Amino acid sequence: MRGWLRQDGRKGIRNVLVVAYLVECAHHVARAVAERHEGGDVHMIGFPGCYPNDYAQMMMERLCCHPNVGAVLLVSLGCESFARGRLLEVVRASGRPASLLVIQDEGGTRSTVERGRAWVEATLPTLAAMPTTPMAPDELVVGTICGGSDGTSGLTANPAIGRAFDRLIGAGAAGIFEETGELIGCEGHMASRAATPELAAEIVATVEKAARYYTTLGHGSFAVGNADGGLTTQEEKSMGAYAKSGASPIVGLLKPGDQPVGSGLYLLDVVPDGEVRFGFPNISDNAEIVELIACGAHVILFSTGRGSVVGSAISPVIKVCANPDTFRRLPDDMDIDAGRILEGRADLDTVGAEIASLVEAVADGAPTCSEALGHQEFILTYKSFTPAGPSCLPARAR
Repeated sequence: MRGWLRQDGRKGIRNVLVVAYLVECAHHVARAVAERHEGGDVHMIGFPGCYPNDYAQMMMERLCCHPNVGAVLLVSLGCESFARGRLLEVVRASGRPASLLVIQDEGGTRSTVERGRAWVEATLPTLAAMPTTPMAPDELVVGTICGGSDGTSGLTANPAIGRAFDRLIGAGAAGIFEETGELIGCEGHMASRAATPELAAEIVATVEKAARYYTTLGHGSFAVGNADGGLTTQEEKSMGAYAKSGASPIVGLLKPGDQPVGSGLYLLDVVPDGEVRFGFPNISDNAEIVELIACGAHVILFSTGRGSVVGSAISPVIKVCANPDTFRRLPDDMDIDAGRILEGRADLDTVGAEIASLVEAVADGAPTCSEALGHQEFILTYKSFTPAGPSCLPARAR
């Protein structure tokens, strides 16, 4: 594998130019700036809210300084509350080319779009000229999520991803699994895999928090599509989702934006802390993908039974299809046919090895199906978290 070396020592497997809007009022201008560029990857991300939020500020800083990002153009309306000057300083301090356009100061939509496109066109050759350097497996961070789950997910794709995680972590990579709202009922088993008793207690408390949060909302992380696909209870869905974590010891507990400290398996807590203030923790799968990316994930393994077709900005998404019928219906959108396990055409170890090999190929530049189709979905909403304590960190990092 080869990657782009960043100033902080991390390496990226992509070299994306990000156009980031800082309020919904700047979304259209940012989209117009990001469209139709030749000779480089230009992705759009953004935060829609006008009201300030520490979580959103932190997330945008982490995302704009992700190792897969090579340059950043910020697009502001001008009167929103987002700390645009601080974000610009953070990105520039990371060694990346960065610029800020304020629509109210640039003369409006047309002139801002023209200036933004000119900056992008001038910056893309700089990114293209950046050299790559060898990248080892222990420099890779892999995240996993499931979406559009059905009755086959916990039998094929999820445990196959777990086998791939064990392989990748065994080679020195960091793996991150999440969806604490979909791990209710699994906390005891997760605690038994924790590297320390202190971490075990934190894991149990995290899942209990998720259960309280969803109880207050009156609705669990269980969609109509899950039931239509054959799942019957939250616990059944949880056990299937948990299988993505494999069998490695859990060495740490992260919150959105936290970075893994070395190799090993990490649990990402995606349910906000404190009282219920901002609605459902994640209103779509891409909200969770974004949080995995903010934790440094270079690539995302996405398990789906019903057939989610989304990709993401910044980091490539590998689709592992659990249901063989879904794979036959959506072959252009799915990277791996884990449904072969259900039909006796492959076993978990074979598909797990295939997933791990594809991760390495994608990390070395091979496009995923969602990348080839141009998927760059992105969503960022309001949340609130307290910092993770020292007991959540691997023992070597304390």
